[in-house]
Amino acid sequence: MARYLVTGGAGFIGSHIAETLVKRGDEVRVLDNLSTGKTENLAGIAGRFELIEGDIRDLETCRRAVEGVEAVFHEAALASVARSVEDPLLANAVNVTGTLNLLVAASAAGAKSFVLASSSAVYGDDLTMPKVEGREGRPVSPYGATKLFDEKYAQAFHILHGMNTVSLRYFNVFGPRQDPYSEYSAVIPLFVTKVLRGEGPTIFGDGEQSRDFIHVDDVVRANLLAASSAAAAGEAFNVACGVGTTVNGLLAAVNEVLGTKVEARYAPPRAGDILHSTADIAKARRLTGFAPGLSFLDGLKATIEWYKKRS
Repeated sequence: MARYLVTGGAGFIGSHIAETLVKRGDEVRVLDNLSTGKTENLAGIAGRFELIEGDIRDLETCRRAVEGVEAVFHEAALASVARSVEDPLLANAVNVTGTLNLLVAASAAGAKSFVLASSSAVYGDDLTMPKVEGREGRPVSPYGATKLFDEKYAQAFHILHGMNTVSLRYFNVFGPRQDPYSEYSAVIPLFVTKVLRGEGPTIFGDGEQSRDFIHVDDVVRANLLAASSAAAAGEAFNVACGVGTTVNGLLAAVNEVLGTKVEARYAPPRAGDILHSTADIAKARRLTGFAPGLSFLDGLKATIEWYKKRS
């Protein structure tokens, strides 16, 4: 029986990873400071995992968390472009210093694998479509810059210490447990909860900006494949569906699934936002065998059902 650490394991993606590992029979330790994560996200595996309530910015906490683990799934982060623009020092402290603390601790503890949650934000101002690894532009937000630093640190630890580090560039992840009530919330939970209440969601810009949406179940699968793939060690690759959907198209899809006709309110574009973001996923497929199992529409239908039960 393997033991795994999931940082940010009480959060959206982390809780899905932790739950999947526990249900397949693995030992799981969760490290989370509960600033945005919630223990209720782990209700389905209550009593079947170890929780360390602590902060990745503290090296000794990280050392305690990695003790005896085979692999680390590093999901803890300040995961908001807008918030990183407002507070770049906090973004750096959590995303860069926190990640470096974990890499130092995991390497010293002899962990075999370290899977880092990176982001499509590393592509910055690169206008190439689809986004292909090796064509990174200049980061246009502190968040994107921190994730690029994280990837380089992870790669350096692979080269120096032989730890199998892998960076997964998430595009727009969605699914159950994604918080719709923060001012930094992702677009799908915001839109779904607004439309369920009959309110018009706010679209920043003209709504023709595109995103590559991927369901959280597929992201979990990408993490598990990355942790066990020798070919992926030291690499960074996209985790997405490979299909672009405009924000206007997203609202139309939500209305279609719910049988509603809610219209958006438009506002000026936000600083740091990327206009178009669609991924090439050939590298992930080649290195790990990853391919998305859920289409955008099927994933959206399942997600809307989850929010409907809680509205």
